Amino acid sequence: MQRLMCKGKIHRATVTEAELDYVGSITIDQKLMKEADIKPYEMVQITNLKNATRWKTYAIPAPEGSKRICLNGPPAHLFSPGDLVIILSMAQMSEEEIETLRPKVVFVDEENNITKVEEHDLHWPEGVKQ
Repeated sequence: MQRLMCKGKIHRATVTEAELDYVGSITIDQKLMKEADIKPYEMVQITNLKNATRWKTYAIPAPEGSKRICLNGPPAHLFSPGDLVIILSMAQMSEEEIETLRPKVVFVDEENNITKVEEHDLHWPEGVKQ
């Protein structure tokens, strides 16, 4: 069996640009991509905290240190500069692959500077039966 797992997340990033006249994708500062384990052209899901819009597209790297989060193409109608977003990187994984998964959560400030990176073990909370 394959499960769809969250393998990385950029939490509460600020959209810096929205470019309608572009083929598509989301442009992300490559430092954020590396920390969240997102590869160039990997599919990601972006959720807008302002209006609950979810969009799936592929990620392309912006220069490291640029702090760019730019929605390109059609999602420019749904995401605006200043909006806060959650960017999820997901993977189809076997039970064996899941055993070694350590999802990373990248926290950023309002200018998309990394403030903290957490790596998580997969476990059930104490007191919860499987």
